[in-house]
Amino acid sequence: MLTKPDLDTTIKLWNGRDIPRLGMGCWAIGGPFYAGDTPLGWGDVDDNESIAAIDRAVALGISFFDTASNYGAGHSEEIVGRAIGNRDDIIIATKFGFATDEATKQATGAFADPAFIRQSVETSLRRLRRERIDLLQFHLNDFPLAQSDEVFETLGLLRETGKIDAFGWSTDYADRAARHAQRPGFVSVQHTMNVFEPADEIVSVIERHGLLSINRGPLAMGLLSGKFAADTAVGPKDVRGASLEWMVYFKDGRIAPEFAARLDAVRDLLMSGGRTLTQGALAWLWARSSRTFPIPGFRTVAQVEENAGALDKGALPNEVMREINEVLGRA
Repeated sequence: MLTKPDLDTTIKLWNGRDIPRLGMGCWAIGGPFYAGDTPLGWGDVDDNESIAAIDRAVALGISFFDTASNYGAGHSEEIVGRAIGNRDDIIIATKFGFATDEATKQATGAFADPAFIRQSVETSLRRLRRERIDLLQFHLNDFPLAQSDEVFETLGLLRETGKIDAFGWSTDYADRAARHAQRPGFVSVQHTMNVFEPADEIVSVIERHGLLSINRGPLAMGLLSGKFAADTAVGPKDVRGASLEWMVYFKDGRIAPEFAARLDAVRDLLMSGGRTLTQGALAWLWARSSRTFPIPGFRTVAQVEENAGALDKGALPNEVMREINEVLGRA
């Protein structure tokens, strides 16, 4: 018989606030944008549905939304701004580093000089309709370590002037997570993490320094939603159909066979305790570490309701976590 999870599904932030241990990722609601002909968004969106979904998330107690200045060439920030505005009871996190053209929806490069950072902050504040950004994250995953010092010195100055409350790095590299972990104002690392990618090294750094582990890709780009059959293809404007090096879960717009096999192996375990597959994937993250904070994406009210419903069931029990590790061949 499964034991009731005892891991708390709230977390204390850098500002002392306790919030539900679940945020909402706003990449998908930005709509299409491109690098040449390569799609970088998740397809067409209905802005009214996006705003209704954000409203529903807030009604269900969700108080953390994560976006970026380049999602939909700024459209994601604008939608979050329309829905949330300057409410001080909601935490808004955004990212900088990738530039886009709002008119053409084209990516125009990656930048991290102080002038660009300051301009990006002002643009994000305008789109988000905020007086201050709660959490500003550096979006360039593999940016050179030595050159990152100037980036985070600039963020420190922005924090001192009240433009931002705190900052972090969106990176999958443990050395980059550790580089600024003790810098005042550095509070989080956003990194890929899900049942297929336990992210051992970077989680070790995060736990050692008491940082927030913001988990992007918690549903493995939708694979862990269970909504894709082997022959299901994504649309032409969907990034999952692009031939990008980091797109491991989908190949040519369909589930990668090796990940489909792993999903089949753990499906029943994730769905233990009456969870949906999506809820089980989030529950795995909560059981993985006390610092994890998943931010599943959404485009509809129904997706928000399913994601938020995971909080009612809590983390996976230890025995289920052990079984998952055994099935996936992990120690």
